[in-house]
Amino acid sequence: MRRLLRIPDQRPAVGESETQRIFGVSVLLSATRCLLSYIVFPIVLPALGLARGVGPWIGIPVGLLALYFDVLGIRRFWLADHHQKWLFSAVYAIVGSMVAILVIVDVLHLLG
Repeated sequence: MRRLLRIPDQRPAVGESETQRIFGVSVLLSATRCLLSYIVFPIVLPALGLARGVGPWIGIPVGLLALYFDVLGIRRFWLADHHQKWLFSAVYAIVGSMVAILVIVDVLHLLG
């Protein structure tokens, strides 16, 4: 896993507060992506007569940003050699997989 995340043998010190901050940001971005995809764009905005068809245009960049922070978060847990790095890696992988599927659906929607 260290090789996959490109973590050097001589790891720089990474504080636990920084690691938890990155985790919070990535989860917040993933949650925002899900709220936009499942509630705001398909239900709220069309009910108000606004923003028809803009979901993918906003969802793709937010999703890609969320995926970036997911990878950054996993890397931070490993850099900090956190005792629950495998657990948090699994959580990130699950959340990242769901966001990646939403990004793929949005790209296919734009292409189709």
